[in-house]
Amino acid sequence: MRWLPRSASRLLAATAAGLCALLVAGQAAAQSLIRDTEVEGIIREWADPVFVSMGLNPSDVEVLLVNDGDLNAFATRGRIMGVNTGLILRTKNPGELLGVMAHEAGHIKNRHTLRDGAQNAGRQPMIMSMALGALAIAAGAPDAGAMLIGSSGYFGTLGALHYMQSQEGEADLTGARALEGAGLSGKGLVDFFENFRAQEVFSDDRRYPYFRSHPLSSQRIESIRRYVQEQPHYGVRDTPERMAQHALILAKIHAFMDPPATTLRSYPSSDTSLPGRYARAIAWYRGGQTEQALTAVDALIAGDPTNPYFAELKGQILFEEGRPVEAVVAHREAVRLMPQAPLLRINLAHALIETNDKANLDEAVSNLKYATVAENDNTMAWRLLSQAYASEGKEGEARLASAEYYFAAGQEDQATQFALRARSMLDPGSIEWRRAVDIVLASGATPEDLQDLDRRDAARRPTLN
Repeated sequence: MRWLPRSASRLLAATAAGLCALLVAGQAAAQSLIRDTEVEGIIREWADPVFVSMGLNPSDVEVLLVNDGDLNAFATRGRIMGVNTGLILRTKNPGELLGVMAHEAGHIKNRHTLRDGAQNAGRQPMIMSMALGALAIAAGAPDAGAMLIGSSGYFGTLGALHYMQSQEGEADLTGARALEGAGLSGKGLVDFFENFRAQEVFSDDRRYPYFRSHPLSSQRIESIRRYVQEQPHYGVRDTPERMAQHALILAKIHAFMDPPATTLRSYPSSDTSLPGRYARAIAWYRGGQTEQALTAVDALIAGDPTNPYFAELKGQILFEEGRPVEAVVAHREAVRLMPQAPLLRINLAHALIETNDKANLDEAVSNLKYATVAENDNTMAWRLLSQAYASEGKEGEARLASAEYYFAAGQEDQATQFALRARSMLDPGSIEWRRAVDIVLASGATPEDLQDLDRRDAARRPTLN
């Protein structure tokens, strides 16, 4: 599990677009996104059939795992869904987590994600109250006018809350229908709400962020309960395999996020389950007990040599212990077992580069090029690719990779600068040269601007010679 920068700008952009009133830009900036092939794979395996049932193309829905202990989730523009680790850890089974994701997908399907309607619904009664207050003052009733103006924010809040409650009910129903269409029960969604029914009576500052932006009420819970209980698949329960996957997800998140001592108390040596052994191996690694961690991981590998994530963990431990040559062996095995996973290839490439052996650079570049095709907004992959090209003496390609890095990070000025440098070093007409031109043009430059630049460069060349 890594805290990688890919899509960080997507989270900030989603926040700036108004994903909810409680998730302000300052909060989002302090958050990070977790990338983990294993956790992402399990969650997508569960959720994709529900997206299909809802009429969404799963490849169009980006699910972000947000490193935040608060219970929260959101959906916003660009079909982006965010799920906090704090929410995942508070679910009791796969059905509850999938129920929340189905609900958020319902917001995407119903185009609730702009939240403009909620803002307008709150603004109209607020403006009306202020106007009536002004009229009352003009009519000679200053006390009544002041009361109306002072309460305008309250009426605005009521209007927005009513609108949001309407959206929540619609998203509940859309999510429940999609679960049913996928042959699953909507009971998990109801159970999740039931677990937090007390949030209805809490003051706003005591509520979890999720239930501030997703107002909960007994009426809402009972309404969705009646619907799901009437469906043919209501009695379908999570399979033992999914329950085991859910337990593993919780163990992995706890082990990477909690202090090692806490993890070792939560998963003592008496716990011989796979999640327990997995969690202890991670806790020992994070606590600096490297050899004990490696022994534990080797035992996991011996029990399931086809599991790429055990090899990945071994490679991560060795790499961060400053043993990149050994890490390469483990990461190569992870990639062999799951060659289609871009994050595993990035891990391997990083280890190859850190060996400082030029014989390893071509393999690193090959893996990074695969990763950037699969995830063209993965800033770590682009940064490493720039480093690898520079080590090979390919300055044009290195600058183009840097341009891609800044372009993916949303820093267009820097992207343009590096793209212009790359363009002057690459063979005109090559694929790389054309990509550099595309980045420059995407920043707002025109073909005429590039022609002017070429003429100025040509005019300077004799002087420089």
